[in-house]
Amino acid sequence: MKRISTIIAASILLASCGGENKGNKDAELAKLKQERAAIDAKIKTLEAESGKNNPRKATAVAVMELTPADFSSYIEVQSQIVGDENVLATPQAPGVITSVNVQSGQKVGRGQVLATLDAAAIEQQIKASEVQLTLFKSLYEKQNNLWKQNIGSEVQLMQAKAQYEGAAKQKEALVAQRNMYRIVSPISGTVDNVSLKTGDMASPGQTGIRVVSFDKLKAEANLGENYIGKVKTGDKVTLVFPDLNDSIVTKINYVAKQVDPVSRAFLVQIRLGNNSKIYPNMSCKMKISNYEHKNALVVPVQVIQNTAAGEMLYVAEGNKAKSVLVKTGKNSNGLVEVLEGLKAGDKIITEGFGDIDEGETIIIQK
Repeated sequence: MKRISTIIAASILLASCGGENKGNKDAELAKLKQERAAIDAKIKTLEAESGKNNPRKATAVAVMELTPADFSSYIEVQSQIVGDENVLATPQAPGVITSVNVQSGQKVGRGQVLATLDAAAIEQQIKASEVQLTLFKSLYEKQNNLWKQNIGSEVQLMQAKAQYEGAAKQKEALVAQRNMYRIVSPISGTVDNVSLKTGDMASPGQTGIRVVSFDKLKAEANLGENYIGKVKTGDKVTLVFPDLNDSIVTKINYVAKQVDPVSRAFLVQIRLGNNSKIYPNMSCKMKISNYEHKNALVVPVQVIQNTAAGEMLYVAEGNKAKSVLVKTGKNSNGLVEVLEGLKAGDKIITEGFGDIDEGETIIIQK
């Protein structure tokens, strides 16, 4: 019994010591919290005083007021002017040039003789055939007159006729052969280049006189296959000629239905008709309009910043900068369409946006 009393007394003593230790810790914790609160209040006071004594300088920015405008997106590609009728007229037989009848810039008609080659041997044969043709013609006419008077046989008449017609065909063949020694224009147009002179040797398909027709000019360009379905016949197109400081607004006349297996591109054509300012083989920029939106909200591409939350730009609200998340659409010529996030009248910060943060004080430059 005495032993049990001793154990109970020890337990009471231990409990009394534990309670006293806990009370000390609570008091110490409360004291530390009071000290921290006092330090936080002092820090806050000092920060406020420091801000008054050293205010941050406002950032100078430039802004643009957002106004609805017509917006177009373009596919831009280099193109070339070509002609449906741009030919090199050459002889059909090789020979030495004896005369050149035209000069550069001269207008010529289809079938006009541009130059002649030496065909003296054939000319002699033609003259000989003409003598024989005259003889056979006379014999046929006399035999025919006799036949009408019932003189002579039908066989004699038929022989005379065959000889006459054969001589005529032979002369036609010699004349056709002689014409192979002439350079003839296959089209009506303008002489673009004369690279021959008297005494030169001319050969079929190699040397000749270039003739160009300006009535059937067209612009051609090859677009990558990634543009399939984005360009179609009838689309508005602007041809820009930097060297002429001029441009032509027209429409696409033809879009190829297949992709070249080697270049992986397809052909686009614009017919131009007759235009005195444009020449074959000129180069120009082809700007194909593949998207148009009336009263669109557009901003410069460079003001859009990509963040973890999405596309963002800054607008000016009074003297403060405000970040706005936006959704963009098509972009063209340095501008991008904003589909969501902005409204007409918003002041977009276009300069200085890289040096500001949300809520920062700004000064708008005039």
